Amino acid sequence: MVPESKLEKTEHGLVSKGEGWFVLGMRDAVWRHADGRGAVCVALDNFEGERQFEQLGLNPFVLGPGEPMAMYHWEADQEGFLVVSGEAVLIIEGEERQLRAWDFVHCPPNTKHVIIGAGSGPCLVIAIGARERSTGPDSIGFTVDEVAKRHGASVEEDTTNGGVAYARLPRRERTAYRDGWLPE
Repeated sequence: MVPESKLEKTEHGLVSKGEGWFVLGMRDAVWRHADGRGAVCVALDNFEGERQFEQLGLNPFVLGPGEPMAMYHWEADQEGFLVVSGEAVLIIEGEERQLRAWDFVHCPPNTKHVIIGAGSGPCLVIAIGARERSTGPDSIGFTVDEVAKRHGASVEEDTTNGGVAYARLPRRERTAYRDGWLPE
């Protein structure tokens, strides 16, 4: 029998402690935010720190118009993105595509991509990624792309170092959920 993981209250929200199943409302969970970079719930995969789950990562992102989810990159594992509300721009393999609510994007391993908030209000995107090959020197790469550059989402030089790729951007800081990030 798989035990229930206990939820622990922190200054920024609830976190799962230990192994096991749990139920957690995203409004009660820990988030990260930076002006110009949007907000991301890190309860199910703290990609900006220690990985919490070995097989699957899931992160709700709230992006304002013009806010990139990440820098243009590829990963060694597959990823998927579901736009739940609002509008976004997808840059994938150097091409730009418009996204709207309920569009799903599938990225096989090594697909170069980034999503940027668009429209006149916030965009909610659920990011899902496999974690089988998510560590090591060949697990992620950031490449120069002219289309992504127009949206402020491209590195200046190719790199596999996330610290280098994000050096010019403000770091998303831990925070509690803010009213309005998630639709009702």
